[in-house]
Amino acid sequence: MPSACQPLPASLDRIVQRFQQISDPKRRYEYLLSFAKRLPPFPEEQKVAANRVPGCVSQVYVMASLEQGKVIFQGDSDAHVTKGLVGLLVEGLSGLTPAEILQLKPDFIQQTGLNVSLTPSRANGFYNIFRTMQQQALAYHLAETSCHT
Repeated sequence: MPSACQPLPASLDRIVQRFQQISDPKRRYEYLLSFAKRLPPFPEEQKVAANRVPGCVSQVYVMASLEQGKVIFQGDSDAHVTKGLVGLLVEGLSGLTPAEILQLKPDFIQQTGLNVSLTPSRANGFYNIFRTMQQQALAYHLAETSCHT
């Protein structure tokens, strides 16, 4: 896989390394849930279809803004573990440029060891959340590139 050669951005690398230091699956889940607790409140008025992540069993919302060329994500979910996954991705991807986000592959989840303890629907949800965030970054990337042509 080409992503094995490509280093992760520092924010995501720190998260992956921390997961790798936790051998106990229960403690790994507790660390995942800590991301849910750190998520800032998601504005109720933004819980609209345009911000909803498709293909998730639980209600998941993600939205992006662009600040000084960097994408800042917000997210929420009505399920604790899924909210942890949202929080992990919000923390790991916020502050990156749209191009950096577009270069990422979702297989870094394997490096965290979470993939072995996620149910298939949660693993699928993770990929859907990741893809949605990449699509939002792509919209900013396309807007940036069209401004420069």
